[in-house]
Amino acid sequence: MNILQSIINPGQHWAPLALRIPFGIIFMAHGAQKLFGWFGGHGLEGTGQWMASIGLQPGYLMALGAGSAEFFGGLCLVLGLLIRPAALVLAFTMLVAIFAVHIDNGLFMSNNGYEFALSLLAGSVALMLSGAGKLSLDQGLLSRLPH
Repeated sequence: MNILQSIINPGQHWAPLALRIPFGIIFMAHGAQKLFGWFGGHGLEGTGQWMASIGLQPGYLMALGAGSAEFFGGLCLVLGLLIRPAALVLAFTMLVAIFAVHIDNGLFMSNNGYEFALSLLAGSVALMLSGAGKLSLDQGLLSRLPH
């Protein structure tokens, strides 16, 4: 198996599907808040100003990066497309969120803590390790690669 096949290999289990769909929807919604201002978000301008205010500079580019990672990474999760690279980018994004925004507030969400970001990090790492599983576009991609 070559490196591309290893990256795309979705595995043959159903469990990743149970993670991919809800996690993908959650990531897409959070990314849409940052990118488009949907679902009560502040869009790129507002999110960029906030990110700059907490030291993530340049704020606009950081908002674009985080929003794109969440929205398009979440879309990849829902579709089961390039799951391992998408999950890696999402895991990194959650690490930044945990350590740049939430860590000083403790664990619990009620104090703006890191428990939700940690849950999303854990799901992203699990998908990175497992692959997309059944009912994924990665299955179709793998079958089309030369062996």
